[in-house]
Amino acid sequence: MTTTDMSMGKITFYEEKNFQGRSYECMSDCSDMTSYLSRCQSCRVESGCFMVYDRTNYMGNQYFMKRGEYSDYQNMMGMRDCIRSCRMIPMHRGQFRMKIYERENFGGQSHELMEDCDNMMDRYRMNDCQSCNVMDGHWLMYEQPQYRGKQMYMRPGEYRSFRDMGMSGMKFMSMKRIMDSCY
Repeated sequence: MTTTDMSMGKITFYEEKNFQGRSYECMSDCSDMTSYLSRCQSCRVESGCFMVYDRTNYMGNQYFMKRGEYSDYQNMMGMRDCIRSCRMIPMHRGQFRMKIYERENFGGQSHELMEDCDNMMDRYRMNDCQSCNVMDGHWLMYEQPQYRGKQMYMRPGEYRSFRDMGMSGMKFMSMKRIMDSCY
């Protein structure tokens, strides 16, 4: 049995570093933060986990943020632009299942994951992943082994082409479950 609770997150964004200046508190998804803050240079995640995006409508570079204080997140994460949108990641309890495919439209070699994979090439001899089907849980995919590099948040659903999602040219080499430990 799987449970998901949407009421478990709170993040506060600040215009200046070190939690200074105007602030905007968010407890759900926000597709466009530009009407609340002109810029964002620090944030505090009081509870839950969030993906933040450097473009509106959950587009652009993505960054995973769990409970903690980020007094100067731009320097910590190498983020050049402002946070423009954020998405709360719902808590998930239950099993995790994702099937990854070597090619778009669920083609080529495939493997089902139920646990984290720190290096897709070493474990499955796959050098690319271009589509997937997330059956259970929420996952982070990373462009480099050992959970490094650019990230992409995957919630339950079918993803036929990462290229069509604006991830053209990116390879994903490791996958990690988003566990309830961040709540």
